[in-house]
Amino acid sequence: MQASAYLKLSVATALVTIVLKTAAWWWTGSVSLAADALESLVNLAGAVFALVMVTLAAQPPDAEHPYGHHKAEYFSSGFEGILIIAAAIGILWGAFDRWRHPEPLESVGVGVALAVVSSALNGGLAWAMLRKARELRSAALEGDARHLITDVWTSAGVVVGLLGVMATGWQWLDPLLAVIVALNILREGVHLMRESTRGLMDEALDADSLARVQAVLEEFRHPHTIRFDHIASRVAGQRRFIDLHMHMPSAWTLGRAAALRASVEQALMSAVPGLRASIQLLPMDVEAHFDDPRDLL
Repeated sequence: MQASAYLKLSVATALVTIVLKTAAWWWTGSVSLAADALESLVNLAGAVFALVMVTLAAQPPDAEHPYGHHKAEYFSSGFEGILIIAAAIGILWGAFDRWRHPEPLESVGVGVALAVVSSALNGGLAWAMLRKARELRSAALEGDARHLITDVWTSAGVVVGLLGVMATGWQWLDPLLAVIVALNILREGVHLMRESTRGLMDEALDADSLARVQAVLEEFRHPHTIRFDHIASRVAGQRRFIDLHMHMPSAWTLGRAAALRASVEQALMSAVPGLRASIQLLPMDVEAHFDDPRDLL
């Protein structure tokens, strides 16, 4: 299954859990269950937006976007983060109102049962989505999966709190639990916003991928004929990019140099899935300078 298929499944699951949690809130009158239902509504909006962004990111490069549309996935993570933060604020407002005007809960057992069912659905889907996100290196899919995991923990906390209300009769546990839920999802929202910003800032490859790159270059490096420098990398959604200079003897023919460059590029792209390597050829006695006034001469 591709990322879009998982996100379509996420949309369908969000619709089911919204119905279950809304029913649980309607039967019990619990503000913590209302908070849980609101988070599922956010899940739905986030999954729909993520599906749109994944579809956009999969489009091939064009004249206006020669490097592709891969960064569209980061907008999905940022959007989900904004939705989560907005939901947390709404939950805190509702919890404060219930704290001021407490109401007895009804049919708590039914509400707990419905919350457990919805949590199981979200948990199974989140586990599958997170595995696929790591396989595809999809920021949108990972963002949606982590949001679902947050929802699972939210539902688990709500269930524990409602059982506590049933056992003790302490009605104040319900709004207190809603506050805890809000703070938890607020933390996740901030995390998603930070990850989205990092992706848009062209961060370098992760340490493991860079180590693989260095291992490949070491295989081709020769102290007197081949050397590499000015290695720069960046990540854009599911794609990785690396640029570097390869120095070789000036007496080599262009055909020989190009053949070796092709071998290095192929080895790099085989070592790091999703990598696009670009290598500039230079003679051994020529050095390129970045951000140097001599480049303007």
